[in-house]
Amino acid sequence: MFKKKLDPGTTDTLIGEGSTFEGKIKSQASIRLEGEITGDVVCEGDVIIGERGVARSNVSARNVVLAGTVHGNVIAKGKLIVKSSGRLLGNLSASELAIEAGGFFHGTSQMENKDAPQPQDENRAAAATESADDSADRQKFREPETPGTAASESFPALNNIPADSVLKSW
Repeated sequence: MFKKKLDPGTTDTLIGEGSTFEGKIKSQASIRLEGEITGDVVCEGDVIIGERGVARSNVSARNVVLAGTVHGNVIAKGKLIVKSSGRLLGNLSASELAIEAGGFFHGTSQMENKDAPQPQDENRAAAATESADDSADRQKFREPETPGTAASESFPALNNIPADSVLKSW
């Protein structure tokens, strides 16, 4: 009769190594990915992507720990940690960002203030999904945009950053 809200601190979804999943996942609790997923991940808890985990998707969560690979945009309300084995090929938005030595990030980043009012994360994830759906016919994976060009629809605030103020790393 009444649905009990799950604790975002508990992991209730595991996509194990050797498993593949296609489609959108929405979860109130945390998700651990050791296999492969193609499709968006919207999580009220944490998303942990293990060393052999591969996500070809946009990921939106409270916190994200990336030890595997993400081909897509990541929105973390709290902290995004890219471990030494982690690879992020897409744009990111987070309140806190940590990239360990050896971790790889190719894209644009936007730091969010935890205390500032945020637009609905689901609307931002939906915009990222629509953008990815529109370009899916043209190319399987969306490459991150070059700094100084128009930012993706997932990160509209990046359009206001002057090109000469963007730090480029080679």
